Amino acid sequence: MRSDGRRPDELRAITITPDFSKYAEGSVLIAAGETQVICTASVEEKVPPFLEGKGKGWVTAEYAMLPRATHTRSGRNPGGRGQEIQRLIGRALRAAVDTRLLGPRQITIDCDVIQADGGTRTAAITGGFVALALAARRLRASGKLTKDPIKQAVAAISAGIVDGEARVDLPYVEDSNAEVDCNFVMTEKGGFVEIQATAEKDSFSPEQYGQLVALAMGAMKTLLARQREAIERARP
Repeated sequence: MRSDGRRPDELRAITITPDFSKYAEGSVLIAAGETQVICTASVEEKVPPFLEGKGKGWVTAEYAMLPRATHTRSGRNPGGRGQEIQRLIGRALRAAVDTRLLGPRQITIDCDVIQADGGTRTAAITGGFVALALAARRLRASGKLTKDPIKQAVAAISAGIVDGEARVDLPYVEDSNAEVDCNFVMTEKGGFVEIQATAEKDSFSPEQYGQLVALAMGAMKTLLARQREAIERARP
């Protein structure tokens, strides 16, 4: 039995609230159980030096956990873990965009964890995509873009083996005791963008890995539906 009574294949309650920030071109508050992340998209009419003159855009991300997002206060420096996570978020969201259609501009997705209970990086990717899609929609509405640069939705979910059982969407109490810990980033077309899989104690079998993949693929249907609903509810 899971600590919160869920089935092994059952997600925590997922809510995505669009237009959470007044000023950002795109923003959401995503909640996955007790985990809450604010994702904002900021558009800049410039690109990194390595893209100057190439006519392409760029999508990047920053990730931070607020000092009291956890039981004890942490510093504001993202540290090595935070840098690794923000690189993951950037890679994931670039898979959603045709940077040629974005033009010579950069969209930065800031993901700020205000409360952490496991799955912060996957929530940041899932919510970050909605913020990105809203920013792209508003660039089109303003006439700065003629075509939609979003080519596919991207979402992410955790899965793992806890007490010998494959489970999806791990809260902290499960994640911290998992024998196997995985994060899956997938597209709406069913492709994988990135998989992070680690045996925390002993190795795991191909059969166990297959169970985790199946759980993640099942969860994606719900996540993608929540993303679509949030985009539809957002202001024009």
